[in-house]
Amino acid sequence: MTTEVRVPTLGESVTEATVATWFKKPGDSVAVDEMLCELETDKVTVEVPSPAAGTLVDIIAAEGETVGVDALLANIAEGDAAPAPKAKSEKKPAAKAPAAKGGASVDVMVPTLGESVSEATVSTWFKKVGDAVAQDEMLCELETDKVSVEVPAPAAGTLTEIVAAEGTTVEANAKLAVIAAGDGAAAAAPKTDGTAAEGEQYTTPPAGDGGPGRDIEDAPAAKKAMAEADLSRDQVTGSGRDGRVMKDDVAKAVAAASTAPAASAPAAAPRAPVPADDAAREERVKMTRLRQTIARRLKDAQNTAAILTTYNEVDMGAVMELRSEYKDLFEKKHGVRLGFMSFFTKACCHALKEVPEVNAEIDGTDIVYKNFVHMGIAAGTPQGLVVPVIRDADRMSFAEIEKAINEKGKRARDGKLSMAEMQGGTFTISNGGVYGSLMSSPILNPPQSGILGMHKIQDRPMVVGGQIVIRPMMYLALSYDHRIVDGKGAVTFLVRVKEALEDPRRLLMDL
Repeated sequence: MTTEVRVPTLGESVTEATVATWFKKPGDSVAVDEMLCELETDKVTVEVPSPAAGTLVDIIAAEGETVGVDALLANIAEGDAAPAPKAKSEKKPAAKAPAAKGGASVDVMVPTLGESVSEATVSTWFKKVGDAVAQDEMLCELETDKVSVEVPAPAAGTLTEIVAAEGTTVEANAKLAVIAAGDGAAAAAPKTDGTAAEGEQYTTPPAGDGGPGRDIEDAPAAKKAMAEADLSRDQVTGSGRDGRVMKDDVAKAVAAASTAPAASAPAAAPRAPVPADDAAREERVKMTRLRQTIARRLKDAQNTAAILTTYNEVDMGAVMELRSEYKDLFEKKHGVRLGFMSFFTKACCHALKEVPEVNAEIDGTDIVYKNFVHMGIAAGTPQGLVVPVIRDADRMSFAEIEKAINEKGKRARDGKLSMAEMQGGTFTISNGGVYGSLMSSPILNPPQSGILGMHKIQDRPMVVGGQIVIRPMMYLALSYDHRIVDGKGAVTFLVRVKEALEDPRRLLMDL
């Protein structure tokens, strides 16, 4: 007898939910009232218990699917003599490995990509058809318009089919691949001391060589980066747990290789004559989804907002002296270095209290004033510009701000920021000075109404007390939405930031 598992009543005015997590897989035994899966609504999380004891035959609604009230989630075969789980009958491509005898087919689905993200591009497959996979081993990497998402194997077995090849654009909850699960599936996998499925002879690499002999797998993103940079595993020093190579380790190895003495490089082969046709000397590379989104959002900002920029300059001498005097004590006590960003973040938080429209946004015909500051800190990464958000920055100390910026920056460089960490910002700071920019006009990060551009600190002759002296000066630029922020408010904001930085004691006294 088969018992259906359906979506329970979700509550007043709640008509649908998203399947967040399955705690069981097809073929598993279940007891009455044992938790099968978890649903997420816009209000609460709902656990779904098993209505009967038996075997979970199949899962109808996979993780990430949106389901309505009373929708069918799964089927349970009651009693001890429950039938084996059924593989879903779907049309399969011709090129695939045979499913393992007696193994259940488990679909690999696109995971939940995040709020407002509906599709992704398959950037890299770390496994090929016929490979053995362990549960939670990384199968592929997806690239969305915000972050990269690694997809783990939902079960151990053999990868029998890849549905979405590299470069394919897939929607949320689309099928990526099929795994023949169970112990029997391992028989179809290559043996570590024999012949590969295609008849190719190979041996097991020694431990530490990045091959199957290692207990610790390098990060899939790092493997991809090593392949792109043409680096072998022994050319990269891993900084992760137990020597695991991370993406940042590969970047360091590439940088070290590029700074090596030219004399150590082998003699270059004679160059072929340059073809006359310019097209033959061009390289065409498809824009990443992140770069496409950056381009679209920046153009939308120009088309939608009335962007205007006002400038000022600040004498950084007082901040530099204070930082120099206390940086060692600060790092010793708080375990993080004292940088300039905490001063700018604090100064902006104080200025936003006085000029709240710079921390507001337009929603239709309404102006939404934010009585908090979620500070976006723009950061450049190899994949493009991202803006992690420091939440409630106005309530944080200098040390808390520095720790948050340091942690978010590292996650951004490693490509590990989640969508949630880049959403909800109310104001943004962009530091072009780290790249040597002397002056520029930053562009708004919608729906925010203001962004502060920092620039390079440069010694310039200034008149102080009737005398020409050399002072460390920085140009500041505030771009703002003139639909909501008037010129007076923008200038006042920038002057308050300047005053706070030129006399940092004002920050301590909340002036």
